[in-house]
Amino acid sequence: MLIRTAHRTLTEQLADRFAERIRSRLLPAGARLPSVRDCARQQGVSPYTVVAAYDQLLAQGLVESRRQRGFYVRDVMQKDHPGQYGRADAAIKNVANEGGEAGLLDGPLPSGSHINATALIRGMFHQASSQPQPGAGVMPATWLEEARFMPAALRKIVGSRALQDGALNYGEPMGDAGLRQALARRLADLNVPARAGQVMTTVGATQALDIVSRTLLKAGDPVMVEEPGWSVEFARLDALGMRVLPVPRRADGPDLEVMARYCEVHAPKLFVSVSVLHNPTGYCLSPGSAHQVLQLAQQHGFHIVEDDTYSHIAPDHATRLTALDGLRRTIYVGGFAKILAPSWRVGFLAAPPDLVERLLDTKLLSTLTTPSVLEKAMALCIDQGQLRRHAERMRLRLAQARARSVQLALEAGCRFVSEPAGLFGWVDVGVDTDVLAQRMLDEGYLLAPGALFHASRQPSTLMRINFTTTQEAAFWRVFERVREQIR
Repeated sequence: MLIRTAHRTLTEQLADRFAERIRSRLLPAGARLPSVRDCARQQGVSPYTVVAAYDQLLAQGLVESRRQRGFYVRDVMQKDHPGQYGRADAAIKNVANEGGEAGLLDGPLPSGSHINATALIRGMFHQASSQPQPGAGVMPATWLEEARFMPAALRKIVGSRALQDGALNYGEPMGDAGLRQALARRLADLNVPARAGQVMTTVGATQALDIVSRTLLKAGDPVMVEEPGWSVEFARLDALGMRVLPVPRRADGPDLEVMARYCEVHAPKLFVSVSVLHNPTGYCLSPGSAHQVLQLAQQHGFHIVEDDTYSHIAPDHATRLTALDGLRRTIYVGGFAKILAPSWRVGFLAAPPDLVERLLDTKLLSTLTTPSVLEKAMALCIDQGQLRRHAERMRLRLAQARARSVQLALEAGCRFVSEPAGLFGWVDVGVDTDVLAQRMLDEGYLLAPGALFHASRQPSTLMRINFTTTQEAAFWRVFERVREQIR
């Protein structure tokens, strides 16, 4: 809430609140600010205070006034000097307003979500408050602190003679040999046949996806991506200039009729899939659907990249495309950010033998090598069984959290669109979640509205919740109050 103080007026506080959201893209270019009357009611201030705050935003060049239409966020990233808010900020595109193509018709995507992909990422670094964040993509820090074996392994590796002997050299281009061998054994447990020579380490799973895209695609190439899907993947492919072809995700897998039509009309080069514990729905691929997807890939000559980010909290027996295909037309991507500290940034991919050298060339051009110290520590934790035992504990704790979160969500009048599973829930709340997300920011909560998870970014009554951060009744009480105000 805004509070009058001797040092900052209500006008200054309100202007600063909107300015921060605009600069962090929580309010992207083209978004309409609340009307003066609505804003005054929401913030508990006079209309004069809102007018004065909007005038300050106009003076700063953050918004523009459109006659008889209201105030709209300007395209700060293109119109402002790069040094005004920092060179890094100025270099990042506002993905929510980028053009693209989707569906079977050519044409631009509709305008962006009021909270875009990069804004949600920034929320991981600068949270809306100290409260648990419902829109978070990882487990809480208090959970991840249980992985104390990682710092211990790192200290052991740093003090080893083997590391000291090679400390002044680059690491191995493909990644630490010990870790790649450990990963190959882990993949064998999942029935994915990969030799250590087919495994390459990366800076997190996101870089693995990026390496695959930059290796197999060029600007303008069509790429099939599941929808709803990971907002960052839509944004990343769009930023690379790819044509994103959204494939509706069903309970048993992707919509095969839509995929077949895409193959006939657009000849896509790649299909990106989260087969197990799909984000945001929690769906898992069925064997029958997997078989038909692989048949389409063989018939039409496209590759499949399978993002198995949630493998450590998923059942090992779950159907994986890479296991059925044997890494012929498929590429496996994995990482550890969901059960270990995300800042470790250790990921990997496993690829067909004929693609390994091309993928390695792309890695070398982007990062040269990956941090061997972290990789050696990870290998030690895998070999000693510490990672496996930690994952088992996290699965048990997650199941308990999921049960509590689901009960609270249902009591709050939400409806689960898909059966709750894994880390995330996909819920219908009955109001526009873009509007809800903006209002909840005032309460200190960052949400993940449904529009984020669609290539077309249309208004939605759905949102993704993190089961580990929505176990407190306090959040749901605030949620119900704000939702009723919107209604």
